[in-house]
Amino acid sequence: MRLIRALALVLAASLCLGAASEPSERLADPVQEARAKALFSQVRCVVCQNESIDDSQADLAGDLRKIVRTEVAQGRNDRQIKAYLVARYGEFILLKPAFSWGNAALWLVPFAIVGLGGVGLLIQTRRRNAESPSAEKADLDLPLSAAEQEKLARLLRGDEG
Repeated sequence: MRLIRALALVLAASLCLGAASEPSERLADPVQEARAKALFSQVRCVVCQNESIDDSQADLAGDLRKIVRTEVAQGRNDRQIKAYLVARYGEFILLKPAFSWGNAALWLVPFAIVGLGGVGLLIQTRRRNAESPSAEKADLDLPLSAAEQEKLARLLRGDEG
């Protein structure tokens, strides 16, 4: 059991080292570097679109990491850094954009359209059912014509003709 834990620890450490950025890019202050790394996971790579700049290998993601590190080194707080990135690249740059009525509309309008369509379909169906009796009921209430009675009698007797 200890051997498995030791191997897992060695594997995890090697994966972390493999994912680490170039030492020359890192900030000298470990606290600032940790803040920058935390921000990396909140900023979207605009090339990859569904990856954070921490996960992306795109050149633009590297440039964004440098910008974030520079901003952290200059003493700006996280909110200021995000505001700078949003001003420069738009709100799409954030993996979790701030709440706004515009964002709420983007998320809620499709559901509202589907809901209104369902209500409209329900109303239309009820109107049709109320306006006309069903065709099946109308057919059952009518007497058979002479030709239909003769055909039914042949079917019941088993005549093919």
